Amino acid sequence: MLVILGLLTSFFSLLYVTAPSIRKFFAGGVCKTNMQLPGKVVVITGANTGIGKETARELARRGARVYIACRDVLKGESAASDIRADTKNSQVLVRKLDLSDTKSIRAFAEGFLAEEKQLHILINNAGVMLCPYSKTADGFETHLGVNHLGHFLLTHLLLERLKESAPARVVNLSSVVHHIGKIRFHDLQGEKRYCSGLAYCHSKLANVLFTRELAKRLQGTGVTTYAVHPGIVSSELVRHSFLLCLFWRLFSPFVKTTREGAQTSLHCALAEGLEPLSGKYFSDCKRTWVSPRARNNKTAERLWKVSCELLGIQWE
Repeated sequence: MLVILGLLTSFFSLLYVTAPSIRKFFAGGVCKTNMQLPGKVVVITGANTGIGKETARELARRGARVYIACRDVLKGESAASDIRADTKNSQVLVRKLDLSDTKSIRAFAEGFLAEEKQLHILINNAGVMLCPYSKTADGFETHLGVNHLGHFLLTHLLLERLKESAPARVVNLSSVVHHIGKIRFHDLQGEKRYCSGLAYCHSKLANVLFTRELAKRLQGTGVTTYAVHPGIVSSELVRHSFLLCLFWRLFSPFVKTTREGAQTSLHCALAEGLEPLSGKYFSDCKRTWVSPRARNNKTAERLWKVSCELLGIQWE
């Protein structure tokens, strides 16, 4: 037992000594463009914390008018105040948006469209993970409702403004775990069988498929779209899992910071010359492979149709 304890102690000691080198390896790509954004308008969902907040900070630093769209307005105002002080950009605004409630999504879109005549970048950043089984205000399973359907509806409602402001971009945050996901059309709401981890994976696959189909439908409009894996990031997304919270604390020296996690979102929002890659999936600021399921055009088309039916909208 003492020998095993000694070996474990030595292992963890070595791990933490080499942490800086390991962290540098896992830090991933960096958004290298110097593009400035005076006069540009950006909406970022869930930007009151984590990756979204760091994305908002950098876009504000570049001169954009940034809307933090989030459920918790008090946290949003705190984040906006911090960003305004840091960037000296007073044009960081907070608006209420609850992606688990289509009424809130419609109210946000109506208010934004009345307030702004342009929208150049929409970053669908917000998300939930590992939630115990629950349903949104509209009766959708929470991961599906928030991570996919909420952003699907928001994008639909803001799309004409994006087209009017072209060139414009839509960035959808997905995850590498989309490789595990399936679109289970016979049980989209998880009522027959539910696992919180798999529900998250399914919703992240839906994000990639949505991006793929959206890009196809946006050809020739000047609006392009990209799916993003931010990396393994230390953020509040794991708050519903005690084990993952513990894991994140133990291995925090080896996972990305929120600033590092924001880099691929920034790359897809800003980098020049990405237009031919609309609909593609990015990780560490470069295009990377998706799962075979994420390349299935028939599934993407069917998911689009089913999403419209669930939301009661027409989007051709």
